[in-house]
Amino acid sequence: MRVMVLVKATEESETGTLPSTELMEAMGKFNDELVKAGLLQAADGLKPSSQGKRVAFDGTKRTVSDGPFAHTRELVAGFWIWDVKDMDEAVAWVKRCPNPMPGPSEIEIRPFYEMSDFE
Repeated sequence: MRVMVLVKATEESETGTLPSTELMEAMGKFNDELVKAGLLQAADGLKPSSQGKRVAFDGTKRTVSDGPFAHTRELVAGFWIWDVKDMDEAVAWVKRCPNPMPGPSEIEIRPFYEMSDFE
């Protein structure tokens, strides 16, 4: 089962503050463990929403909005894509993850639709 593991943004990550050297090293070690376990398919951090755009759809109309976007806790600061046996395995791995932010933070796990879901 493939899952997307979403690191939620914080006020600090939205300012563009880069992670500390210690956090980068801890995340590097965690990512190495994911690779050795054969789970990691992709991973990356995202720049703050102030550098992003949103495109809203309404029928054939398209409206482009510049960031930053409100509701920081609903934004994504980074992600992984993992191939795990089930949601329990994904949760167990997230619990092993270093705190991705200097203060309180949140990680969301969402399964991908697979072709078998449509059969």
